[in-house]
Amino acid sequence: MTKRNDLPDKLYFKIGEVAELADVKPHVLRYWESEFPAIRPQKSRSGQRLYRRQDVEAVLAVRHLLYDRRYTIEGARQHLKEDGVEAALPPPDPEAIASAALRSAEGRHKDELARVKATTIRWYEEKLLALRMEAQRFLDGAKKGR
Repeated sequence: MTKRNDLPDKLYFKIGEVAELADVKPHVLRYWESEFPAIRPQKSRSGQRLYRRQDVEAVLAVRHLLYDRRYTIEGARQHLKEDGVEAALPPPDPEAIASAALRSAEGRHKDELARVKATTIRWYEEKLLALRMEAQRFLDGAKKGR
């Protein structure tokens, strides 16, 4: 099952994608829609279900309550009603958080490195241009002095 912080950065998910992320069959998702008010996907013009991120998080919470914590449907519905989806989601994996932080830091490091490289290249290009202009003035002066 996918963790909440591992969800792809998308606005909408199709039912097959959500089923794969939650490791359940699509018919289970359709049933859960009838049992849990927190799961309310929109429908496209063609009638296809489009789950928003909050719907996917609700699905993951329901799955966690039913499959991992062994709640009944009624117990899970009551838990979500009283405590909300956020409280029902499994706790984040510390290694996943550390890994995400490391990826973020690496990304910032790469961005900073690219910025420094670009600045350095511009500096050398300016120096080379100045040297070229100085060499050209020198050659022009040497031609006049003949």
